Amino acid sequence: MSYRIGLVGKPSVGKSTLFNAATMNDVPEGAYPFTTIDPSVGEAYVRVDCAAPEFDEACTPSVGYCDDGTRFVPVKLVDVAGLIPGAHEGNGLGNQFLSDLNETDVLVHVVDFAGETDIEGEATENHDPREDIAFLENEVDMWYLDVLEKGIERHLTGYHGGEGDVEAALAEQMDAFGIVEEELKQIILAQDIGFDPEAWDDEQREELAREIRKRTKPVVIAANKMDTSEAQEHWAEITSEEAYAHLDFVPVSAHAEKSLKKAADAGLIDYTPGDDDFDIVGDVNDEQEEGLEQIREFVGQYGGTGVQDVLETALFDTLSCVAVFPGSANGSTDEKGVFRDCFVLPENATVEDFAYTLHSDIGDGLLHGIDCRSQRQVGTDHELMDRDVVEIITTG
Repeated sequence: MSYRIGLVGKPSVGKSTLFNAATMNDVPEGAYPFTTIDPSVGEAYVRVDCAAPEFDEACTPSVGYCDDGTRFVPVKLVDVAGLIPGAHEGNGLGNQFLSDLNETDVLVHVVDFAGETDIEGEATENHDPREDIAFLENEVDMWYLDVLEKGIERHLTGYHGGEGDVEAALAEQMDAFGIVEEELKQIILAQDIGFDPEAWDDEQREELAREIRKRTKPVVIAANKMDTSEAQEHWAEITSEEAYAHLDFVPVSAHAEKSLKKAADAGLIDYTPGDDDFDIVGDVNDEQEEGLEQIREFVGQYGGTGVQDVLETALFDTLSCVAVFPGSANGSTDEKGVFRDCFVLPENATVEDFAYTLHSDIGDGLLHGIDCRSQRQVGTDHELMDRDVVEIITTG
């Protein structure tokens, strides 16, 4: 499957700049609301250590590319139109925003950690990024609550008149969020509120909606503009607060990443996306050199610009996905090359899941898998680990 990472946040915080930096697509940028009206979808990449060198092979990627042992695997990146307060009530582009949001697997919330934009996205000074963090989660949580309430009403007033399992009715109502009945049951049990929705008070319903949202639309915070002293001060305060323990934070300078990629495309520097350093290889003037050295200081301090890191945090940390390579236990036999593919799979994916990812016919004919590192046969229900190399054996 191709995962879709959604870039969300209020207007004018650098979402389109981060999108462009990650994909190098020409999406309009500007410090005014609704620069992006329709969701822009582009191809970005996440890094995976290539398995080919372990097998004394040179990989030949069918998609993405490999750079000195680092595989760049494609993912879909969606820059969703600017969010404003009251979106869940239909304000601004609210309904369209929420619809587009639901097409994504994980959310990267781009926050202006320098505090240079207010809650409406207008230029200001000393704005508290905490307001933005809370505002985004609240808007999405209230959207979930509205759908949850409709499910409760449907359960209580429908054909069964409140009889039957409430989790079944809620799972049907919230199906678009990718939640299933058994998972909903586990969430309700964890909330310890019982299974009679008439007994749930407003606070319990909100907490239930919030927990469902966390499971189905987790959020990663891209702390943008971290190359400013104001953002660094906010980072030190906010990331140490217990209230944000449920969130992953990544320090980011989308502007720095885009500048480095432009310089690399112009032949001025040698830079691999995500690296914490670069080499100046072309002729640069004094102004360019000064700007590059400022960026060098930032990426050295933070281990990169953060653009690659935030995408990889979203997939491999927040979603706990794994990267898996199709392989051959008998060595290279494909005339098109070896290690052509690398797939990003969900946490707890099995050999059977992997087979169906390759093709439905392969899944239907699956016999077992072979771990190409150990040469050991593995069953269809064997759980895959990150960077596994597996050959699928089928009846075909």
